[in-house]
Amino acid sequence: MVATPNSAYDSRVFDSRHIRTFHEVVRSGSYSAAARVLGYTQPAITQQMKALERSVGVPLFSRAGRGLRLTEAGEALARHAEVILDSLSAAQQQLTALSRLRAGRVRICAFPSANATLIPEAMARLLAEHPGVRVELLEAEPPESVQRLLRGECDIALAFSYPGSPGSQGTSGVVGPAGETPPELVEIPLLEDQLTVLLPVGHPLARRHAVRLSDLMEERWIAGCPRCRANFLQVCAEEGFAPDVVFTTDDNLAVQSLVAAGVGIALMPALVLSFMSHRKVTGRLVEPHLRRKVSAYVLREHLRVPATALVLDELRRAAAARMGC
Repeated sequence: MVATPNSAYDSRVFDSRHIRTFHEVVRSGSYSAAARVLGYTQPAITQQMKALERSVGVPLFSRAGRGLRLTEAGEALARHAEVILDSLSAAQQQLTALSRLRAGRVRICAFPSANATLIPEAMARLLAEHPGVRVELLEAEPPESVQRLLRGECDIALAFSYPGSPGSQGTSGVVGPAGETPPELVEIPLLEDQLTVLLPVGHPLARRHAVRLSDLMEERWIAGCPRCRANFLQVCAEEGFAPDVVFTTDDNLAVQSLVAAGVGIALMPALVLSFMSHRKVTGRLVEPHLRRKVSAYVLREHLRVPATALVLDELRRAAAARMGC
């Protein structure tokens, strides 16, 4: 249904079928000609025009001999009819494209190492198969990425959480007043990201296949983002020591360069090491095994948006491929 362009009839609406028929009657000059073009009978055209005139409240046509003449109201509607039909056609085409996954915009907010690994792998396949989909990539650490999702600033948030840390069972730190996950959010687990200890090449413990965290209690440490740092301090406390943190940065390249220079050692996720590895550092497994959970988050109502659902599918595939490596 289409609202009338005449402000005198703001409360009235038009049937779009009647507008199409009216436009054809005006273009072809008669009911009978319009009937032939549209494949209707002439009485059907007459009935539609009468219904349209009832909606408008005034006559649209007057007889001029055997032909038709537009009334003032008919001329006013004729000026708007083509614009209305063009807008309806454009809207239909766009909605059809969206429903068939040919088009759509998806905004993703993710932490840096996901942006450098999972996102490119998922988007390469997505854009090859669905070139009409457009992706906007934002960057934020959790819980800010999920908070941006809740504020409507993105459609999908990628975040990580650590076992036993606040929010590890929910939305990476974004929980309701009673500690529950907001009901409007859905979590899609993607992968478990193993943590390794970064040592300078030539470090005495670099000869081992795995290093116990308690064997590193005398080392100087470089800590990462606030969430990673909190988890690091917690696991060290569980191993019976407080680490000597001499430098703090969330810049992964800076962390590796600091380790290479001998400033300290650090814990780093496997996702980071898969795309960034300083030649003067080496990574070793840590015992006990440390990991973080990487998940995608989406508003429950957006699961039915075709383009968003498609991006989530590709993220799952990219994560599964990494877990199978």
